[in-house]
Amino acid sequence: MPDNGANSCVEPTLPCPLPARCLAALGAERIATGYQRRSPRPETRPDMSLRKAIFWVHLAVGVTAAVVILMLAVTGVILAYEAQLNRWALRDYRADPPGPGVAPLGLDALIARVAGGQSADVVTSVALRRDPLEPAVVEIDGGATVFVDRFTGERLGDGNTRTRRFLRSVMVWHRWLALEGEYRIVGRTVVAVANLGFLFLLFSGVYLWWPSIRSRAAWRHALWFRRRLRGRSRDFNWHTVIGFWSAIPLAVIVFSGATISYQWAADLVHRLAGDTPPFQQSPRQRQSDARDNPSVALEPAAPLVELQMLATKAGIETPGWRTLTVDIPESIHHPVVVAVDRGNGRQPSKSEDLLFDRATGELVERSGYPTFTPGFKIRRWLRFAHTGEVYGVVGQSIAGGVSLGVAVMVWTGLAMSWRRFFGSRRRT
Repeated sequence: MPDNGANSCVEPTLPCPLPARCLAALGAERIATGYQRRSPRPETRPDMSLRKAIFWVHLAVGVTAAVVILMLAVTGVILAYEAQLNRWALRDYRADPPGPGVAPLGLDALIARVAGGQSADVVTSVALRRDPLEPAVVEIDGGATVFVDRFTGERLGDGNTRTRRFLRSVMVWHRWLALEGEYRIVGRTVVAVANLGFLFLLFSGVYLWWPSIRSRAAWRHALWFRRRLRGRSRDFNWHTVIGFWSAIPLAVIVFSGATISYQWAADLVHRLAGDTPPFQQSPRQRQSDARDNPSVALEPAAPLVELQMLATKAGIETPGWRTLTVDIPESIHHPVVVAVDRGNGRQPSKSEDLLFDRATGELVERSGYPTFTPGFKIRRWLRFAHTGEVYGVVGQSIAGGVSLGVAVMVWTGLAMSWRRFFGSRRRT
């Protein structure tokens, strides 16, 4: 029988029982479910060889890095809410005032009680939250941390609770694959390389996801979950839809991880921001000349302003403060730095440093995030965008949900790879 053109479907000798619009919908269906019929004329698809090459590299990188990426995703879900979990773990450290109308101790009296023990510890910094029921966090020379009752000066503990130990172990897995000692560099390298591989998977996945048929049906099937799918079709649908809707936050999370792991990635941020990439340079601009200029140094016998007065002035300068951290300098010739935070502690744009003259109590300089170069500001933003904390609970929830989606993508990707190489030839 001769070919009748529009009425022929697969076999040229048989008339097609379906109208043309049904054939178009069937083509879109096959594209959306991952099934593509081999074209009899490859010359009509000039990008087919490129797509095949990218697909096979995508598959190889995904299978190779799957275990590490899955570990990063699972630990990332937990670490997204690390701040809230830490605060909940220290709930027993909240202390009520010993009596009605009793005010918390001043900063100088609190430091004197902490440092006046038998160990004669040297206090290097004190962090005070706006809520006086919250304990003061005191840093002692040598790196130890002590939580102190703000009403009595009593040491409440070092915060080594079971929850905090669990979170530290999760962090060790996330950064170093739980390796210790000299093997940590190996774990960090493996995590960093897997993160770079994940960055490639992200961009190559978007390229492979892009529907080859410019029709509304193809886009609808590529953007939304579909019911009643089984096997490979279901895995493909979940893999592509989750990947698309997670692409933008994942790009931020993965690229920020690269800037943490690699200096060249951090330098790239500076170049894109128009800065000169620094080499082991502090993000802070040079602080007060009182640190190094003997002509403005304090006289040894000069009376010193109380630290509580400086903390009060810092609070007045930033009325919306939530946490004040007073760094006690080693020398009286150095200014006192009060770090003021108006956010959750993980929002760089809501923090700054105030430098006070120890003799006069005058504010001599503002430093910190507002004085950073654009490159350093972006890097600080990326550091806490990695966990979503820069946008509070909403950002944390997005980061946690995306990390959970990555775990699903790893599972579906491995399932499709298994079916491709070891599964039945019969399609679902």
